Amino acid sequence: MLRNCRRVCVLPRLNIFVNSLDQRQKYSSKLTAAQNSMDKFDLPKRLQGSTPSVWNEYITLAMQYKPLNLGQGFPDDAAPEYVTSALADIARDENYLLHQYTRGNGHVRLVQALSKLYSGLIGRELNPLSDILITSGAYEALYSTILGHVDDGDEVIIIEPFFDCYEPMVKMANGVARFIPLKLREKDGPISSADWVLDDAELEKLFNEKTKMIILNTPHNPTGKVFHRNELERIAELCCKWNVLCVSDEVYEWLVFDGVEHVRICTLPGMWDRTITIGSAGKTFSVTGWKIGWAYGPHQLIRNLQMVHQNSVYTCPTPLQEGVARSFEVELARLGKPESYFLSLPRELQPKRDFMAEFLSEAGMRPTIPEGGYFMMADWSPLAHKVDLSAEPDKYRDYKFTKWMTKNMGLQGIPPSAFYSESNKHLGEDFVRYCFIKKQANLDKAAELLKQWK
Repeated sequence: MLRNCRRVCVLPRLNIFVNSLDQRQKYSSKLTAAQNSMDKFDLPKRLQGSTPSVWNEYITLAMQYKPLNLGQGFPDDAAPEYVTSALADIARDENYLLHQYTRGNGHVRLVQALSKLYSGLIGRELNPLSDILITSGAYEALYSTILGHVDDGDEVIIIEPFFDCYEPMVKMANGVARFIPLKLREKDGPISSADWVLDDAELEKLFNEKTKMIILNTPHNPTGKVFHRNELERIAELCCKWNVLCVSDEVYEWLVFDGVEHVRICTLPGMWDRTITIGSAGKTFSVTGWKIGWAYGPHQLIRNLQMVHQNSVYTCPTPLQEGVARSFEVELARLGKPESYFLSLPRELQPKRDFMAEFLSEAGMRPTIPEGGYFMMADWSPLAHKVDLSAEPDKYRDYKFTKWMTKNMGLQGIPPSAFYSESNKHLGEDFVRYCFIKKQANLDKAAELLKQWK
């Protein structure tokens, strides 16, 4: 009887086991199918390894901790009155077409103004309809340039530290990024951005028959370096020797200090036919939210950008282009005069630059005095003994330090290792980047925060 009972009891258990095994197999098959589906919809191979940008991460951090934000590169004060008034006037303008589509490659009034400006600056007549492309910020100008010229396997030389979109854009074009870092010369006393230099032998070695492009940024973000004429002549010499395209990111072209000359590389011998120059209304008129940029150069180069632009962005907002055009017309009338915003803005920023350098030095950091732009790199490593970064899980020390400062000091900077390739990120770990195109009251507050901490 007991024996029969055991048999009866075992059979249901066996059925449960069989059913359970069957369910596990079905579940496993579903998981495999789901995984295969997710793999199919993963990032394309050319974008594998991409991560969220430092901006997304640090904007979120700023929203959470609400620090004094000297990290992001935008003015926190009013733009010139004539610039914002132009946009207000356009909103009320009786010409209703100012609120409709405009010419895809650039609003006619704007490209005409840019043609007049740059033809005078570079000593060469620019055709407004063929030599200039208006883009959705300098960001899209870079995108259209890289996607329009880089083919599978083409090599692109990128100078480090670099604006962090350069490398991903090269990957999108299936190009191969080759990196060369600016190196800080050892010296006693104050450091200038001119002390960040390229190794000539290392630069020459990068050029070869596969090199399609070099990306130049002057004035440079984040070091503030303004490439001097002799440095640009060396880059031009190598571009001509190896038949290489130069993409010159000159969005900070008007922000130069100490009488330093901003040389446009397209004006050097042999460089016009191999240079695309990029500019930004956001940086020029302190309206970064307008997102209007441009690229200019010979038509045989610009037409490649037009092909990318017409099949992605197609056309930029008409009212904003009209507003930028009217603003340039104001400046063209007073170009070179003291009241010109192109001269008054750097005149206003230089004392702020010097003030930031002073309070960072007093706090124990070692700042690089920029010759251009509105960023300042500072070596924070002398303060390493004063901070306990063990609670910050990030891989790189500059991320740990900037997050510690945000959370504990209420002062936010940007970690420069974000602007280096993976193999060279260690070169940025001892630094932090601050922005000084801020209200004086906010710079005073930053100085006070650091003074209290010291």
